[in-house]
Amino acid sequence: MAKGRRKGRWHMEVSRNRTKGLAVNRKRVLEGAFFLAVMALSFYTIFHGQDMGRIRHALGRLSPLSLCAATAVAIFFVSAEGIMIFYLLRSLNGRSSLGRCICYSFIGFFYSGITPSATGGQPMQLYYMSKDGNRLSESSVVLMTVALLYKLVLVVIGIGTLVFWHRPLRGYLEEYFPLFLLGLALNTLLVAILLAVMLAPETMKRILSGIGNLLVGMRILKRSDTRQGKIGQFIDGYQGAVRFLLQHKGKVFMVCLFTFVQRASVFVLTWIIYRGFSLEGKDALTIMLLQASVYIAVDMLPVPGAQGITEVMYRSVFGSVFTGEYLMPSLYVTRGINFYFVLLVSLAVVAANHLYVRRRARNELYTTRSF
Repeated sequence: MAKGRRKGRWHMEVSRNRTKGLAVNRKRVLEGAFFLAVMALSFYTIFHGQDMGRIRHALGRLSPLSLCAATAVAIFFVSAEGIMIFYLLRSLNGRSSLGRCICYSFIGFFYSGITPSATGGQPMQLYYMSKDGNRLSESSVVLMTVALLYKLVLVVIGIGTLVFWHRPLRGYLEEYFPLFLLGLALNTLLVAILLAVMLAPETMKRILSGIGNLLVGMRILKRSDTRQGKIGQFIDGYQGAVRFLLQHKGKVFMVCLFTFVQRASVFVLTWIIYRGFSLEGKDALTIMLLQASVYIAVDMLPVPGAQGITEVMYRSVFGSVFTGEYLMPSLYVTRGINFYFVLLVSLAVVAANHLYVRRRARNELYTTRSF
């Protein structure tokens, strides 16, 4: 009788796992289809009606050295996050090497790039960090700290640009200036919420629970028995980040400075392409601030990789920077390197990492059976 109940529970567990796996696969297929649809629409928008012969001629004038430098900067931008993960994880006695931490960074970039609002990156990073023997609590604290400082630096850059460069910024952005303000406001709100979670966790639990109940009452969300627990886990995770920040102020300060360098690197990439076309008249700071404004404006939009809107906004904002025939070639090179090229590299890393994890699991199983 007991054996029959155990067998029944086993079958129920297998069925539940199979159903959960199908739901995850269905979600990934839908996300992939949405990403490809957005990419196809973006490509159609930026290539339709263009004189490709003229563009190829302009691209031929791009300095190969500048192209290599821009590519190196794009790779550095993603790798820098892995360096910060390694630096913080080592403070918590993490087990991953620098190479594995850089691998986590590319995994995060890939899944963030193909999911709306970049929601898929951090969960996949946590998954592989735990596979490598890092404790989930420590991995969560490290990733939360990196994410918070990333957003904080972006907000500081945005506010500084708005305050000290307001008139030129408004002139360059024109009709996209409200979108910049919206992006800056959303990023600032997110940072404020995360800080509130850190400083007043119980109050934020009540507020988030109240918002959840309100949305259920308005039939925007479905009623869920697990939502309250997830809110608690989210806030408790950031409490761990608070303790880490307070205990490692020096390390956090260094990561904050390095995050600023990381952010600046992707902004300077556009200036490298500008000089690669042998253009003059705009200084590096102007081009970097304009690129930063584009990033801030589209950062929180619920579109995979902010595709479409980034390209359209670039054409408007940089129209007076890349003059003549160089505007569209600069868009193709800049966006192609800092997003699509890095996405392909990240896909290769994801595939190689998947094979590495499977091979390691087989070796561990073989070793276990041998004993």
